[in-house]
Amino acid sequence: MKEKKKDIRVLTKEQLQQFFVSQGDKSFRGTQVYEWLWGKGAHSFEDMTNISKETRKMLNENFVINHIRVDQMQRSSDGTIKNAVKLHDDLTVESVLIPTPSRTTACVSSQVGCSLDCKFCATAKLKRMRNLNPDEIYDQVVAIDNESRLYFDKPLSNIVFMGMGEPLMNYNNVLKAIEKITSPEGLSMSPKRITVSTSGVPKMIKRMADEEVKFKLAVSLHSAIDEVRTSIMPFNATFPLDDLREALEYWYAKTKSRITYEYVVWKDVNDSRKDVDALVRFCKYVPCKVNLIEYNPIGDDHFKQAPEETTNMYVRELERNGITCTVRRSRGKDIDAACGQLANKSKEVVA
Repeated sequence: MKEKKKDIRVLTKEQLQQFFVSQGDKSFRGTQVYEWLWGKGAHSFEDMTNISKETRKMLNENFVINHIRVDQMQRSSDGTIKNAVKLHDDLTVESVLIPTPSRTTACVSSQVGCSLDCKFCATAKLKRMRNLNPDEIYDQVVAIDNESRLYFDKPLSNIVFMGMGEPLMNYNNVLKAIEKITSPEGLSMSPKRITVSTSGVPKMIKRMADEEVKFKLAVSLHSAIDEVRTSIMPFNATFPLDDLREALEYWYAKTKSRITYEYVVWKDVNDSRKDVDALVRFCKYVPCKVNLIEYNPIGDDHFKQAPEETTNMYVRELERNGITCTVRRSRGKDIDAACGQLANKSKEVVA
């Protein structure tokens, strides 16, 4: 049986250099190819115009570039763009470009489906098929950067890992992707413009702290009462709030980086004064801010957005206790591109 060709982007720059030396060529050729792969985002070896045809043919015989392809693109009435991204094995993930007057933000996926089981999230209803490779995560960012320049005349300014999947359940690949995104040989983005959002995996939060990462951390919290949180995020039974709190205290002690809590207020789920008081107490453990997020329906009658007066109660009590709080309005709801709605339902292509 013919041996399957290796994706060239799994090789480090040093390994590429060694490969060329083993072929009787100069090591700098590996550096050239590496620049094409990451700095210039080459989709094929034919794109590498400063490399001889013979060398490109040799690369083609030995390797593939498993580049993503934006299969479908939808544009919301508010300017948000959602990409259905086809992977090399025909699986699909979604990524989103969120524009504002001052910046553009890429919301990228880290898994096909999701490892966790949050009941309010459409992605969680999908089976986790596999983790994304670093290059597949990187490619989503490059595609959105290109769209940002094309449609909004500005480079991509921010990245959030809030798309499909739990980033910390694909820890190594996510960190390798961020390393490429922030590298001068990649996109040279500041890590301070990158936020990794997790539902809360204590062991991995501590590991990030130990590795002294420079990006920001957000936690999808939604309740500071164990029983309530477990009812909407069943994995909380395995990673309870005490463990999460301890990990976040460890994170802040190591990084001195303030944490963002993402929090949706639902009617008859977490809309009582008891829920508010529990959140206030939880917020006092480590410096943080709270984003109160508008709920985006996924066809589940159990979850309904709480009335505005309930959200106002949260804002009032958080601010009274000196906790920074922002109410986030959803973007891209009309194309199922808002938080919690990514479930590979893209239908129409927009040129």
